[in-house]
Parts: sequence; C-alpha cells; structure tokens
Amino acid sequence: MRASFKHQAPPICDEPRHHKSQTNMAPRCSCTALLAVSLTVLALLAGLLAPHSAVRWPAVSLAVAAALLPLWGRSLRRRDDGTSRRVCVLVLGDIGRSPRMQYHALSLSKHGYHVTFVGFSETKPHQDVLSEEKITIVPIAELKGVRVGPKVVSYVTKVTVQSLQLLRVLLTMELQAHVLMQNPPGLPSIAVTWFVCLLRGSRFIIDWHNYGYTIMALSHGPAHPIVRLAKWYERFFGPLASHNLCVTNAMKVDLQKNWGIKATTLYDRPASIFRETPLKLQHELFVRLAAVYPQFRHAGSEAERTIFSVRDPADGTVTLRAERPALLLSSTSWTEYEGFIRGGASLPPLLCVITGKGPQKEHYMKLIDSLHLEHVEICTPWLEAEDYPLLLGSADLGVCLHKSSSGLDLPMKVVDMFGCCLPVCAVHFNCLDELVKHEENGLIFKDSAELAEQLKTLLSDFPSSDGKLGTFRRNLHSSRGQRWDDNWDQNVLPLITAPR
Repeated sequence: MRASFKHQAPPICDEPRHHKSQTNMAPRCSCTALLAVSLTVLALLAGLLAPHSAVRWPAVSLAVAAALLPLWGRSLRRRDDGTSRRVCVLVLGDIGRSPRMQYHALSLSKHGYHVTFVGFSETKPHQDVLSEEKITIVPIAELKGVRVGPKVVSYVTKVTVQSLQLLRVLLTMELQAHVLMQNPPGLPSIAVTWFVCLLRGSRFIIDWHNYGYTIMALSHGPAHPIVRLAKWYERFFGPLASHNLCVTNAMKVDLQKNWGIKATTLYDRPASIFRETPLKLQHELFVRLAAVYPQFRHAGSEAERTIFSVRDPADGTVTLRAERPALLLSSTSWTEYEGFIRGGASLPPLLCVITGKGPQKEHYMKLIDSLHLEHVEICTPWLEAEDYPLLLGSADLGVCLHKSSSGLDLPMKVVDMFGCCLPVCAVHFNCLDELVKHEENGLIFKDSAELAEQLKTLLSDFPSSDGKLGTFRRNLHSSRGQRWDDNWDQNVLPLITAPR
C-alpha cells in the first residue's frame, strides 16, 4: 500500500451535498438491464424447478434468455452525449489512504471529466476531492471478519461477496468511457472490472502500484497455494487491460519481461499541496497540536509559544526557537539515538511524530512507553488530511521504513517529503535509487545501527543549515522536478484522449 495519506483522520460522516448518491447516478437504461437480468434468472430457475412439467420449461427458459440477454447487452452499452467524458476510478481499498488514485481523480476532473470514484470510505479523502463537483464518491462496503469455516472457505466467501458487490456497482452506474483501477488489491477486482468493461465497451486501465501476490507472500510464504493462485490470477488477467500504468521503470521492465505487459511509467510526484510550510502556518499547526498533545507544548508557556515556535504578540511575527528539538517524521523507536546523548554526544532532543494507524498501533505504543526515553519524545497525532502536508513542510528530517514486497515500487511518503524539500533516511531495497539519491537528497541505510549513525551525523549541527542536512535541503530546492499535474498530463492524458 502507498503511504502519504496514511495518517489518522476521522471517517466520512457527511458527504457534501453535490456528491450524488449511487442511486441517483444510475441511468434509466440500468433499470432495463436489471429487469432483463431478473427475468432471465427467473426463467432459468423455472426451467430447473419444473423439469417434468407438461410445458417444456427448459426450452421456454432458453428462449426467454436468448431474447432478453441481447436487450441487456444493448442497454449496458447505450451511450449518450456525456459517455466520452465519464471515467470510473476504482480502488478495492480505502479511498482516503489511496493518494495516487485521489490525484488521478483530481487530474481527470481538471480536464473536464466526470469521475465516479469507487472504494471504501473508512478515511476522509482530501478536501479537494470532496469539494470537486465533477467527482462523485460511490462508497462500497469493506468486508471484515468474514468467518465461514476454515480460512480458505472464508477467503473464497469474501472474494465471492466482493465480486457480486463490484458487479452491482459497475453494472448499475452510468456508462463510463474508461475504468482506471488500482492494483493491488486486484483479487477479485481485475477480473470483475475486465468482465464489466467487456460487456459495456469501456476501456480498462490498470495502475500497477505493486504485485498483490508478493504482498500476500509476506504473511503466507511464496509457496502457499493461495499465493500461487494469486500470482496466476494477476499474470492471466493483467494482460487483458487496454492500457497499463506502473510506478517505476524497474516494474515496467518486469511487466514486459515476465508478464508480457507493455506499461507506461507514471512516477509518483508530489501534489501542489506538498511544499515547505511558511512559519506562520507552522506556528498555527503547532498551536493546534499543542492543545491536544503535550509534546508540542512549551512548559508553563502561554498560547503564543510552542516547543518549536514563538509568536510576538506585538506585531504577530513568528520565529523558530533556537533551542527547539529536531522534528522527525518517523515510524520507529530511537533507543540508539538516546544512547548517543547519554554518552555525551552534542545532539538535539528529538520529537518523533508517527503518522498513520494500524491494528498493531497499541502494541507498539506500549513498547515505546516501556523504553523510558529521556531525550526522545514520540507522538502519534490524529491529523486531518489538510494538516499532513503542513506537518511534512514543518519537519527537519523524514525517516522511511517502507520495504517493497516486490522490490519494484517506491514509497509515496518519500515523494511527498521531497515535495516539501524534506531530506530523508530510507531503508534500502532494490529500486529505491530511482527516487532517493544517496548523499544527494538523503541517505539510505540497511539496519538500525546504520540509521542511528546517520541521525547522529545529520543532526550534529542542528539547527544550523551549514551541515549535511542543510545541503540535502538545498539540493532538493535546486532539483525540483515535475509536479503531479504536469507528469499526469504527459503520461496519462494521451491514453484517456486517444481515439477508440
């Protein structure tokens, strides 16, 4: 899974009024289609349930089915003046934690396309998505805790129910010119989406973020029957898409060599919301966080002061405190760094902010509490989507522990950090050098001891900008590449606008 919006945010309770419900979206022809399907099923059931009747029900059933199925097919493919300007963006996952798919939806809407955004609605998407009139969110239910006998039976049951749910949603929405789907997760969405696109005459585009079977192999092992089945499934259905996108050149080569799939590399690029945060906005964010989290408060201070910043009540100017701690965005504990300071090293205290949530969060928080750290504070704030880029743009250093299951994807959280000119320390894997340039915009480490030494080196001159950390930040300033919009226009828009 990709990472930049993987912070904690409240679930969607109320959608903006302009976000149409799925019921309102269904065109009149979908009612005809559903009626045709219903009558066909009833006719076939009648043939099965009355095999010995004097009336030749099997023959009647087949005749009815033969008459109704073409009607259904025509209604599913019935185009109107707006069909060519409609695109479905599909993710069988949480929309709020799918930043790349949110960017796709926004880019499509900017070019005048009406987007039907289908996915789980556990986490609130970015406000730009919610407020865009051309984007309609169609939530689907996430199936959790399906318990029907053995695990294999539970898994089959879950896949079956999800398949039926996706079929209902995709067959009853207005006819879409394209369906752009995220993979993974691709089981069962690749096969279902391909089938619906075949029925309706829509173009099917897969955006390969990773391979689903390699993620499953992390918990089951590569030889597990389910993993082997998932690999066959992706290899069989993946090439059936009309177009394919992928996140790295390494994945592009692998898709072509091992899967026979020709893909277009669409690197993750930071959206315009990811940039260095002005001091005034930094202070406002720190004040909001200090109201909830004591780690951001300055002991005994008034509202104009936080542990990082001070606002002059006379003229409203904001400055950073010279004795402030270093602000790290991270997802690990820092016992070795603590040992350096206890050993006499001249290093600043750290405030490590861990964003995101997961089923093991409470477990790790208990472990962190048991460390009794004196010079390292760890905070796990609940962030609104709009506050996450502000926090990135206020930090001094990012740490990324993303390890690709396939070795072919890149951590989107680092992309967002670079958009904010935030240097990173990132754990090594095969194609990471397509993004992180060691000793240029950050450092790459292989184990915790190497990371600790890197932190010691980078923060030894803090808060001065003369050291290596300042050099990395300046390099990021001077080497800013394309933003998402230009990158998307160059690589994806031609696929969408190509004549049929």
